[in-house]
Amino acid sequence: MPKHNVSRTMSTQHPDNVNNPFFSDNSEIAGEDEIKEVFYTYSHIHSREQLWDCEGKEADNFVVKKLLNKYEPYFSKHVLGKEVFLTLRVPNPSIEKSEAKILLETLESIPRNFDAAKLFYNDDVAPIFEIALPMTTDYKELVRIAEYYKHHVVGKQHRKLGGEISIAEWIGSFKPETLRIIPLIETKETILNPDEIVEGYLKNEKVDDYQRVWLARSDPALNYGNLATVLMLKVAFQKLGDIQKKTSIDILPILGCGSAPFRGNFKPTNIKNCIKGYPSVHTYTLQSAFKYDYSMHDVTTAVKFLNDSKPSKPVAVNEKRCTSIIEKLTEEYQKQVKILGKFINEMVPYIPSRRKRKLHIGLFGYSRSVGGLKLPRAITFCAAMYSYGLPPELLGMNALSSKDIDHMKDIYANFDNDLKDSLQYLNKDNLKIFPNEIVKKIEYVSKMVDYYVDDKHKKITSIILEDLKRKDHRLLSENIARAGLVRGFLG
Repeated sequence: MPKHNVSRTMSTQHPDNVNNPFFSDNSEIAGEDEIKEVFYTYSHIHSREQLWDCEGKEADNFVVKKLLNKYEPYFSKHVLGKEVFLTLRVPNPSIEKSEAKILLETLESIPRNFDAAKLFYNDDVAPIFEIALPMTTDYKELVRIAEYYKHHVVGKQHRKLGGEISIAEWIGSFKPETLRIIPLIETKETILNPDEIVEGYLKNEKVDDYQRVWLARSDPALNYGNLATVLMLKVAFQKLGDIQKKTSIDILPILGCGSAPFRGNFKPTNIKNCIKGYPSVHTYTLQSAFKYDYSMHDVTTAVKFLNDSKPSKPVAVNEKRCTSIIEKLTEEYQKQVKILGKFINEMVPYIPSRRKRKLHIGLFGYSRSVGGLKLPRAITFCAAMYSYGLPPELLGMNALSSKDIDHMKDIYANFDNDLKDSLQYLNKDNLKIFPNEIVKKIEYVSKMVDYYVDDKHKKITSIILEDLKRKDHRLLSENIARAGLVRGFLG
């Protein structure tokens, strides 16, 4: 694969951390701390890309100016847009109606950020040239943004005012002239059929070098279960490899994974296994737990390993076989989550918050696919489940036959490893509060591998259950965070 200047890691603002970063005095990262976080990402942990969320908040359209002014010595040596990158995640107007106009504000801010960088570098360099569109279900959603930017943001500079002067002559030119747009794919249908979105966009926009495609990990796990999501991703990466062969355009996948096993088990101490599981992924997300809940040495060593590594071919899978297992797992997982809904929602109010602002709302905010049950976001869902001592990865796994398990182990190198990582947080003493049919199924799954229980975590989750029964709400949040410290992630 020809070398493209695309980072192997992307730092994100997902609030799955327990510890505060050293640069923040508040338990919730907000405002100026997020500017510091961008600088910290580049300068300390050496990830070359930071995701900046423009969803669910007033977009900080001056992020580039603030970075260049505040950290002038660093950015004089490391050019923003050439050596280090800032990628925006924007609202999807097809789904996030109340946030739709933030998309337009964000697009309008891109040329202004270009001007700030031009002033700083005395050169035409685009500090922001790439945006990600969440919940993409149709290539036309991407085309609309590309068209709007070309015709209404940049294109307006050629219009004459009063018949005598163009907007460009009056205000100055608008750059960059085009944007790269990354589809963020999150539903089962689109993950299993990414070709429809990717090929349609490539054809329309005449992309000729490379295209990034972002596959979600957490929201699909919340909707369809952990194991079903692993299989869906295997199918998707194989199909993206096929698109690359067919179009001769390099497809550079991004995987949005977190530290919890349910959200990818992507932590500084497990990256080699993750690369083995998803060898064709070009960019992995470094979420907050990855950055702040491990030693600096572990984090920088992991990022260096990722930066030095190269993607390879995807794992070959039998799509038909995978799809039939996905259906079984999804049906069983959704049945179990429906039963557990009231327990999950009882714990949710006590999960500590780690970001001031509302983040990417996720598909579950719109499509309650688990029988009309209202569930929290994936991080909060995980935090609630682990706090009970019931790891969410185990849900639905009883649907696997012994033949299915053999097949899984053939294509999913980390099957045993990930299951052991989950089972260490199982507290069988706490299971008695759940309906018997759930308990029996969890017992069955726990016999699939030999594992050890983390006694410290078990002890804290027993205390959490007592706190919940006594309605000792003050201690609850404290103990939920303590259990998260043992795990190395909140949710």
